[in-house]
Parts: sequence; C-alpha cells; structure tokens
Amino acid sequence: MSGDRKTPVKAGNHTDVAAFLAKVAQTPVKTSGKRGRLLFAMDATASREPTWDAAMELQAQMFSETASLGGLSVQLCYYRGFREFHHSSWCDDAGTLLREMTGVMCLGGQTQISRVLSHALEENRREPVQALVFIGDALEEDADALCEKAGKLGLVNVPVFIFQEGTDPTVRSIFSRIAKLSGGAFAPFDKRSAAQLKSLLSAVAVFAAGGRRALEDFSQRAGGEVLRLTRQLK
Repeated sequence: MSGDRKTPVKAGNHTDVAAFLAKVAQTPVKTSGKRGRLLFAMDATASREPTWDAAMELQAQMFSETASLGGLSVQLCYYRGFREFHHSSWCDDAGTLLREMTGVMCLGGQTQISRVLSHALEENRREPVQALVFIGDALEEDADALCEKAGKLGLVNVPVFIFQEGTDPTVRSIFSRIAKLSGGAFAPFDKRSAAQLKSLLSAVAVFAAGGRRALEDFSQRAGGEVLRLTRQLK
C-alpha cells in the first residue's frame, strides 16, 4: 500500500518540556485505585507482510513490556482485509492476549486508522482509557479527518503513541501530527521501540501519580531518547 497522496500535514515543533511540566503540575493525582487501561492497536494489512515475522517479535516484546509495568488492563485490536476490525475484551492476563496477537496473519486491505481512533473514543466514554498505542506503516485515509479525531482524543486525555514501520515521509508527517494533537508521542518502529514504549508509558504513570517533580526527575534520570520522546507529550 502506498502513503496518502494528500498534501502532508506539517508536524510542527516538539512541545516545550517546560510548558508540559507546568501543565503536569496541575494534573490531579489519580486516587481511584482502578487499573489503568491501554489500547494496543496494529495494522495487519498486506503492506506489512514482508516484515511481519520480524515485526511480530518486536510487537510481542512491546506488548510484554506493557505487562511488566503492572496495574494495566490491555485490549488488543487490529484491522486487515476487507473492513475487518477486531478487538479483544479488556484483559489483565498478558499471556492470553499475547497468544492471540502472535496468531494474527496479514491480509490485503485498506488502512482503518479512523476506526482505531473512533474505537478509542468509544471505549473512553465507557470507562477512561489512559493511552492508545498504534503500530503501522501506511495511510490511505483523509488526513484532516484523522487529525480531528486525534484532537478529540486529546480533549479527553487519551494520548496516542504511534510507532511507524518504514520511512514514508508523508506517513511520518501525519502520524506525528496525530500524536501531537492527542497529547502523545511519535517514534520509528525499530529495535529500540519496546524500550521506548515502556519508558513512555512509565512517564505517563509517573506524572499521573507524582506530578511535575516526579516526571522531571524521571526524565532527567532516563535522559537521551526517553527525554526526547517525553518532550513530545503535551
């Protein structure tokens, strides 16, 4: 599949970390005691098939990293084929969902990122979702409509963490914009992605629980790529 042929949406500059930390300082600490909820979504269309076996190993590792954080309920969803869109039930057992994920096979079809974003909005209306992770390589949908939904996710505090397989510059531009509008972050999908995901989700958990100083300390200790990615959050 090719990237979207529309004029790319400019990604813009990363959010300044000082402004982010100032906003975090005003974020109430979560006290409900409920498990956090994470949506883990994948593009399983044919464009990913040539690298699917190798990518599945990394996706499984990323999935396992979310389980190691503790306190997370995870829902797996993916699209493929002719309008196929699947999602699991919410589950605290990472092993069960991992077996389901590693059984997914690619099928030719168009991207359905809009359905992923709509699904996240609907799930959040039922019960708050703390984050959406999406892994994909292509975009064949209207960029403006996707950005509108990303903005709606940002308004209800559901950040989107997007990992792009491949190097299509148009896809990168729009994926970056979706992440920014939602208050999330963008990164390439490579051997570092599992560690990046764990660090990003850890950062979300840190600022939700401890506010500005806790996040600042975490980012400074982690440094490097983690600090760069954390600066994308708004």
